[in-house]
Amino acid sequence: MRNAICGNREHHTHGRGRRRLDFDTTSNHGRNKLEERSYPFGALAVTRDFNEERKMSEAPEIRQPEGRLGVLMPGMGAVATTLVAGVELVKKGLGEPVGSLTQLGTIRLGKRTEDRVPKIKDFVPLSGMEDLVFGGWDAFPDDAYEAAVAAGVLNKEHLNAVQDELLEVRPMPAVFDSRYVAKLDGTHVKDYGSLREAAEKVREDIRSFKEENGLKRTVMVNCASTEAYLQPQKAHCSLEDFEEALDASDPSISPAMVYAYAAIQEGVPYANGAPSLAADIPALVELANERGVPVAGKDFKTGQTWMKTVVAPGIKARMLGLEGWYSTNILGNRDGEVLDDAGSRKSKEVSKVSVLGRILQPHLYRELYSEVVHLVNINYYPPRGDAKEGWDNIDIFGWLGYPMQIKINFLARDSILAAPIVLDLALFLDLAQRAGMRSIQEWLSFYFKSPMVLPELYPEHDLFIQLMKLKNTLRAIRGEELITHLGLDYYE
Repeated sequence: MRNAICGNREHHTHGRGRRRLDFDTTSNHGRNKLEERSYPFGALAVTRDFNEERKMSEAPEIRQPEGRLGVLMPGMGAVATTLVAGVELVKKGLGEPVGSLTQLGTIRLGKRTEDRVPKIKDFVPLSGMEDLVFGGWDAFPDDAYEAAVAAGVLNKEHLNAVQDELLEVRPMPAVFDSRYVAKLDGTHVKDYGSLREAAEKVREDIRSFKEENGLKRTVMVNCASTEAYLQPQKAHCSLEDFEEALDASDPSISPAMVYAYAAIQEGVPYANGAPSLAADIPALVELANERGVPVAGKDFKTGQTWMKTVVAPGIKARMLGLEGWYSTNILGNRDGEVLDDAGSRKSKEVSKVSVLGRILQPHLYRELYSEVVHLVNINYYPPRGDAKEGWDNIDIFGWLGYPMQIKINFLARDSILAAPIVLDLALFLDLAQRAGMRSIQEWLSFYFKSPMVLPELYPEHDLFIQLMKLKNTLRAIRGEELITHLGLDYYE
């Protein structure tokens, strides 16, 4: 994330003996060369030419997932309660974890002729669903059962089957600032004199949660409402600036940043499911690198934007032109209510709009994509509840410029799509920490609208590239050969 305020300092270190996290790419007779640097898997630091076949020379040691895994979620509304209820239902044999790559996905190993295609959960040492313990914070005091009933995502039969388990999950008081979420009036909030005190209280909550549940490992996935749009400020540029801003209760420090800071300081891997600024600011990337904590984000890719990352690569692959893409959404859950505020809505719209440009690369394909009109509208419509609906009108053109259209009407269920993403992120972040991976986890871009990357890199939004990156990362940490799909050796 480069900006005029922070200049080029993002994701670098600022004294205190910290190591640079970023990679240098330099030209070498027309070839890209990756210099030998400190790689996120400490044991895998090697020099590679991008034009050579990529093999992993050494896999890191991955600690086994001993004991239970705590999953802490700021925001215990529709998404969080749908996850908790779903996990409990699956554990009882009353449902299937549909939509979860960690539970149902497979991964090919070696050549196609070898027929090695294990499930991902059998290939890498992930925590089991039976070992998950849930907790979190919310601005309203409802336990998970009450919150799930209010959200209206799951039917009574499902909720009643796991009522006892849901009643046990009670939110801790939230760090809340109405300037960032104007449409909500929080009644279950922390009392603090400064943002530093707020952060310390969240850290105390994390420690207490682990102690009460006998946990050694915990992850945090932000499921809170979208905060008002915020550009990077001076307080976000370095850890030193951020710490000073906490002490001064600088208004540019949002609740999402407070949670992210507390998690990283406690050594807890963090993922941001909202489009709000949080762990992606340079100060917190610096802290994550210093503390050796994996972070990922941001903004869960669930509905309309997920469809764009499926359809847009297909249009580009066929070298079809695009004149315009008009998208509109209606949703009626708490997220929709929050997005009815202009500030929060802008955060979401900025996240959603960024996808097409990166996929289509208009600077390389000017005759096809240089004049695309891309409009996104979000509307709060209470009757829809959690069953959001997205319409897309796509104006494309083909041979000799003849126009065509694609129309998509996606009648989705927001939390049904988001819940398995939270599960996967929790399990993969825990795996990353046990594998010694630190700071930005770009391989988890698959799950986000606005993936975190190093400042000199552009994010990959193509869903299929993202999935290849994710699976190749899993192969890498297990010492398996990376899959390039070249296949020429079959025909030699």
